[in-house]
Amino acid sequence: MITRRLFAAVALTAVVATACGTDDGKDAAVRPDGTVDLPQVTLRVGDQKGTALQALLESSGELQSVPYKIEWSQYTAGVPMLEAINSGAVDFGGVGNSPPVFSAAAKSSIKIVTGYYAGVAGQAVVVPKDSPLRSPGDLRGKKIAVTKGSSAHHQLLTVLTRNGLSFKDIEPQYLQPADALAALSTGRVDAWAIWDPYTAQAQQQANARILVDGDGYVNGDSFYVAGNKALDSKSRSAALRDLIARIRRAHTWVNEHPEQWAQVFAQQTGLAPDVALLSVTRNKYRDHPLDDATIDGEQQVADAFSEAGLIPREVRIRDYVDTRFNDLFPASS
Repeated sequence: MITRRLFAAVALTAVVATACGTDDGKDAAVRPDGTVDLPQVTLRVGDQKGTALQALLESSGELQSVPYKIEWSQYTAGVPMLEAINSGAVDFGGVGNSPPVFSAAAKSSIKIVTGYYAGVAGQAVVVPKDSPLRSPGDLRGKKIAVTKGSSAHHQLLTVLTRNGLSFKDIEPQYLQPADALAALSTGRVDAWAIWDPYTAQAQQQANARILVDGDGYVNGDSFYVAGNKALDSKSRSAALRDLIARIRRAHTWVNEHPEQWAQVFAQQTGLAPDVALLSVTRNKYRDHPLDDATIDGEQQVADAFSEAGLIPREVRIRDYVDTRFNDLFPASS
């Protein structure tokens, strides 16, 4: 794990009232009068290559004058990040729609705290350009790479189910993106279920084609997740409120400056510029509150994994949702 600390240039003090049940007397950043001294707070934030949250915030100017400290940790996918959040090593991070389901099934100490739509075109099952596979039904009996517990895991499950297949009808190869790309490129797998920017990478660097994308199969939602300990801390939840507002503004900036962001994204991730640009331009952010429709949509994801026997128990998603930040995301956004 590579961890870097970003120290705020300007120290600010905020008075924040949040709904949490911590003992403020044990929180050094909470003053006797109940106000929060944000410069005394440190947030530990998880990041992924596919989302590059730190770079996004830096590029949009949202890391300027942050009134608290941020410690960044890098992860290859959402599931290991949520494992770190569950353990208390990380406070907060962004993931697709499936990792929270797997964490909830493991009874992890996490909550979904914000949601955003990130598009469905980048969610895809890709195959080599000259592959004989032409439709989802052709996946029967094939070796398909997928990252376990990822959003691509759900998309693949949905594609199979709606085309009369199941995971018993394929040979799933549970691989991380880098290993899956190599497996597809060398013919060790027949297909790869993946998300952007890796879908774009497969298209541009492995000459892959999209067999089926997420249109009509998935709702395109992703989430930010926080640990229960962070949410129970008045000071850290105050800092989270500020950070979430910055993320929303950064998303707006990306939508308005896609080419500028693609250049930075390429530099930060090591992706080729054409890969970064393809990924950025087909996926627009749309932040929204955790309303009933969003929660019900995530429940459908959980039910699909449960019915397929891919998680050990049924999950009630509402038990793993915290809506205290909904006021930051009007329904019209």
